[in-house]
Amino acid sequence: MSDITTETEEFDPEVPVDTEGPVAYTSETNPAPEQRAETGRVAVINPAGATGRRKEAVARVRIVPGTGKWKINGKDLDVYFPNKVHQQHVNEPFVVAGLEGSYDVIARINGGGITGQAGALQLGVARCLNAADLEANRPGLKKAGLLTRDARIKERKKAGLKKARKAPQYSKR
Repeated sequence: MSDITTETEEFDPEVPVDTEGPVAYTSETNPAPEQRAETGRVAVINPAGATGRRKEAVARVRIVPGTGKWKINGKDLDVYFPNKVHQQHVNEPFVVAGLEGSYDVIARINGGGITGQAGALQLGVARCLNAADLEANRPGLKKAGLLTRDARIKERKKAGLKKARKAPQYSKR
């Protein structure tokens, strides 16, 4: 038999072979490093939707694969939340999951004040990421406390008092 050589690469046993393979269909050959969770597994980029609540605010959130654009009630993130603290607060789930710039966020928020709305949006985004890829995102989000709803709400007013606990001024005579 004659030795036939081809121009294809031969198998080299010393080179490690990636047996895990791609998790999601993508045009990229290697996943970006920011898409890796702490487990080393590539996060799946799926659309998802969820609801977040905080105080009286309710946020209905959808995330779709994209470039990191935010649309909140038809406005951009920096227009709706001009305070940088609120912007960091709502972006925290993406930072924890290592997925900044991987999703576009579309949200509708109503009720409450600005801080309550930021908290509701943060919980909604965290729940969306959890729904998109449970195995990769949940441990980090859970450890950071982003999947827990803040149950503190305004206390109701009691009879005979001015507010929930404030009593009218006492007059001795």
